[in-house]
Amino acid sequence: MSLDGFIAGPNGEFDWIVMDPSFDFAALFKQFDTFLLGRRTFEIMRKASAQTSAGIQTIVFSRTLNPKEYPDVIITANLVETVGALKAKPGKDIWLFGGGELFRSLLDANLVDTVEVAVMPILLSQGIPLLAPGARSPSLRLSETKTLPSGTVLLTYALEQS
Repeated sequence: MSLDGFIAGPNGEFDWIVMDPSFDFAALFKQFDTFLLGRRTFEIMRKASAQTSAGIQTIVFSRTLNPKEYPDVIITANLVETVGALKAKPGKDIWLFGGGELFRSLLDANLVDTVEVAVMPILLSQGIPLLAPGARSPSLRLSETKTLPSGTVLLTYALEQS
């Protein structure tokens, strides 16, 4: 996200995101066996010709996409039941990739355990926020930080459930 809290520009653009060469994306992806995406993030990734990662299940939350058109991903509108079932199964971590509204819905349903953000050294002033407006969210406890040579700061927080 940008330093001022946006995950994309006002038109969904993400060309400002720094791809720090020192960051080990392969190691990051090994932590996960499931990606959760909202419809808009999924459509942006498809336009950019992004492929699903081998060995990682991709689930897109949408009420409008036709599952038959995307046989390589799971399309569902049932957020609470789907994520609750995933969390109950053994496996690796689940990654919410993009989607401020989806993030808000998962928080409101108490389905988020950890928040990890990469804060980019840029101020956008406008765009799509990390978190859509809603009820006050749980408190966070900082559990890890790392600064990359590009100036990007990686932050990991645990949610303190009440």
